[in-house]
Order: sequence, then C-alpha cells, then structure tokens
Amino acid sequence: MSSVAIDSSPGAVKPAARGRWMRSEEARGLAMISPTLLYALALLLVPVTLVVAYSFWTQNYLEIDRSFTLENYRQALTEPIYRDLFIRSLWISLATSAITVGFSYPVAWFISFHGGAHRNLWLFLVTIPCWTSYLLRVMSWKVILGYGGVLNTGLMSAGLIDQPITSLLYNANAVVITLVHSWAAFAILPIYVSLQKIDRSLIEAARDLGDGPMRAFLRVTLPLSMPGVVSAFLIVMIPTVGDYVTPKLVGGKDGVMIATAIQAQFGKGANWPLGAALSVTTMVLVSLVAAAVVLALRLVVRRIR
Repeated sequence: MSSVAIDSSPGAVKPAARGRWMRSEEARGLAMISPTLLYALALLLVPVTLVVAYSFWTQNYLEIDRSFTLENYRQALTEPIYRDLFIRSLWISLATSAITVGFSYPVAWFISFHGGAHRNLWLFLVTIPCWTSYLLRVMSWKVILGYGGVLNTGLMSAGLIDQPITSLLYNANAVVITLVHSWAAFAILPIYVSLQKIDRSLIEAARDLGDGPMRAFLRVTLPLSMPGVVSAFLIVMIPTVGDYVTPKLVGGKDGVMIATAIQAQFGKGANWPLGAALSVTTMVLVSLVAAAVVLALRLVVRRIR
C-alpha cells in the first residue's frame, strides 16, 4: 500500500491560493480596468505631479532653479491682484453653477415627468447647442450683448430704451450669462438621470398620505434627486473656475479670471513656477469650495425633509 506525501508547508499553499485568485472575478475586473487606469494616471497624475514640482522651484531668466522654495505660494496668496482674481473666479463660478442648476432643474423635471414618448426628442434638442464650437457659442453672445447687438436693437425697436445699453458686455455679468448657456446641457443631463431613477410610487404614496404637489416635491422628489443636483453643480463649477476663453472674449477688464493670470505666467510672463503655484492654489481652493458646497446641499436637504 503506497502512501502519498502531502506537502503542508506554507510555500505550497501560496501558489494554489494565488492561482485561485487569478481566476476570480476580482482579478478579471482588475485586469480589465488596468489599461484604462494606467492611461488615466499617465494623462492626469504625471502632469499634475510636474505642475506641483514646478510650483516649488524658481525661474531665473531662461533657467529653472530647482531649489525648494515657497516664494511662489507667498506671491499667489498675498499679492492683491491674485487674491482679487481668486475671489472673482470663485464668485463667477459659484454664481454660474447656481444659476445653471436653477434653470436646468425645471427643464430636467419636465422632460422626466412630462416628456412622455417625446423624452428622447427633448434630450436631443437639449444637446443641439453642444454640436457647435464652444468658441462660436461664446462669440454669439458677444453679438447678442454688444452695443449694436441683437438685444439692444430689439429693446430700441420695442421703444423700451432710447439708446443702447453699454453695461451688457465686457463685465462679470456677461461672463456668467455666457457660461450658463454653454454649460446648461451638462447640468440638465445628470439631473434628468437622477430624476428618472426615482420610484414614482413613492411620490404617489406621499400624496396618498396628504402631501400636496409642492410638499411631495420637497419631501420626496428633491431629496432623491439631490445626487444629480450635486453632480450638475460640480460639473459646472469646477471647469468654469479655470475658463480662459469666455472671460477673454466677453469679460473685459472687469471679467478677468485667474486662468488669464495663469496663462500670462506660462506665456508672456515666462514664469512657469509662479504659474504652477497659481494653478495648484486654484485646484486646492476649488476642492475646498466643492466640499463645502456638497456639505451645504446635504444640510439643506435634511432641513427640508
């Protein structure tokens, strides 16, 4: 009678366990996302790392001094011009996000609850402005809001004003109006998706329990659609802080934002470390403001409910 020797050492168990893990769904999932993850890291992590590294260096004429310094951050945080640009950029971004979400929510709600068989058509119409160039959309508002533009001409033809209004263009308000139009579709879609996921029976139950349409909306529809609202707010807020084209074309001197200063440092200013410090500071400020907005919206929902 022969006996079979069984190796019970830890080294014999590990290959078998490793083989089972390689055949598991977790391993297959990691293998599927690994190329995408590496691609994202190469396009995001590496450039951000380089920008952060540059922010701690110094520009000496055409050469970069790689000695560690915080002088760039001192300038970014203490110079009045940069401080004003940070405040203006955050204000324009928050105002744009709030107005965009405020206008987009009723549109998304109408499509979701009353679109019926024509929902796809309504969504198609919402996305039509995105088919044109972003630059053309900005330039169209320059034509609409200009001194001799469509709006002034229409008001004068209606007899509402005697002479063209000069305050419509080249200010922060023009930047906000243009950005709201440009980013409306990106706010409508996530809100619509969130509204579509709401179980309609919950709204019917609230009405059966005595809630009117407004109270049912505040207690059921709005809280359940809040993830879409938060997503839409962040989708609009984060890119608009760093918008460069819109302030340059319709903002004038009163609508300049921090992206203009960053571009100037990387361009004509030839001071990449200072531009990098401004970029990093902007990213940190936007992250803090975004976190504060998310917490504030959650508190609002809790108060409403």
